[in-house]
Amino acid sequence: MELVSDVGQRVRHAREEAGMSHEDLGRKTREKVSVLRKIEIGKMVPDLGLAEKLEHTLKITLRVPAEEPKVQSLSSSKPHGTTLGDIIQFQMKDKEAET
Repeated sequence: MELVSDVGQRVRHAREEAGMSHEDLGRKTREKVSVLRKIEIGKMVPDLGLAEKLEHTLKITLRVPAEEPKVQSLSSSKPHGTTLGDIIQFQMKDKEAET
């Protein structure tokens, strides 16, 4: 799991929509107000545990499945242009032609 890129904005918006102060959210999540403020302004990113608490309390989504790196399939990974292997084959053919 990874966090959405706009964690702070989502937390602030949801907290304000719920009519909660930082202190209210701190009590409900058992987190320091200073930490919550830093998250909202983007100076801190919550760990996954705190993100889960915030999701539950504010009824929002902060965690998403991690994107897997895109790997090019072997069938479409043909190199463009001349490769080192091509040069070796050219040299071997030139030597065979000389003899």
